[in-house]
Amino acid sequence: MKLTILVGTMSSTANSVAQAVQLACSDLVGDIEVTLMDDLDIGIFEAGKVANTLYLICSSTYGSGDVPDNARTLFESLSAQPQYLGHVRYGVMALGDSCYPQTFCFGGKQFDTALQDLGGQRLGEIWCHDASSGIPPETDGAAWGHLWLSSALQTVSVSSAAA
Repeated sequence: MKLTILVGTMSSTANSVAQAVQLACSDLVGDIEVTLMDDLDIGIFEAGKVANTLYLICSSTYGSGDVPDNARTLFESLSAQPQYLGHVRYGVMALGDSCYPQTFCFGGKQFDTALQDLGGQRLGEIWCHDASSGIPPETDGAAWGHLWLSSALQTVSVSSAAA
């Protein structure tokens, strides 16, 4: 099994969280790739590329609840080039600031909605980190990521055995 962490970030915080998850999860899977969303599009989810791959979307929120600039091409391609993504199994790590309650963690939440609209299968709940909490997102994110991946691997194993 492979874990691909797709990172949308403006200030590198989401990238730092993704790298912390990569380190924390190295005991669960041997192949973990952290990839910035720069220049990616929906093709990253092509059926032939995703066999035995779990995705983790790690995105900050920018402006008025927008996805980060480096994630815009991928996000927009999900609606501009829609295709069925029922084969995509993913989790979401969303970073935001509760000082903006109307758009809290919307960067990651928008990816979740777009992927679900195309049939993607989210595993587990969305992890939301509040920048106002004072807790370093890397610490919290690494712990959540390890729990998420452990649970996701069990879910995938059970569904594979049933197939």
